[in-house]
Amino acid sequence: MSITPERKEALIKEFALKDSDTGSPEVQVAILTERIVNLTEHFKTHKKDNHSRRGLLKMVSLRRRLLDYVKNRDEARYKSLIKRLGLRR
Repeated sequence: MSITPERKEALIKEFALKDSDTGSPEVQVAILTERIVNLTEHFKTHKKDNHSRRGLLKMVSLRRRLLDYVKNRDEARYKSLIKRLGLRR
């Protein structure tokens, strides 16, 4: 359900704004998106896992808040981010 350290490093390198960047909203949203995708796959086989479903809902709402923050700060950055991640909005 969680992501491997190698995959997390790859996401950080791909979405980082500068070399030592690990906490920018873009990186956080990318990592959350990866975790959400993994949990969604988990629920295809474990339909009654309601404890993990609660964690999924918390992650989705955190990602939404981070995306709203980016959108309010810089619209172009927001559009670029959702396009790179393949999100609908």
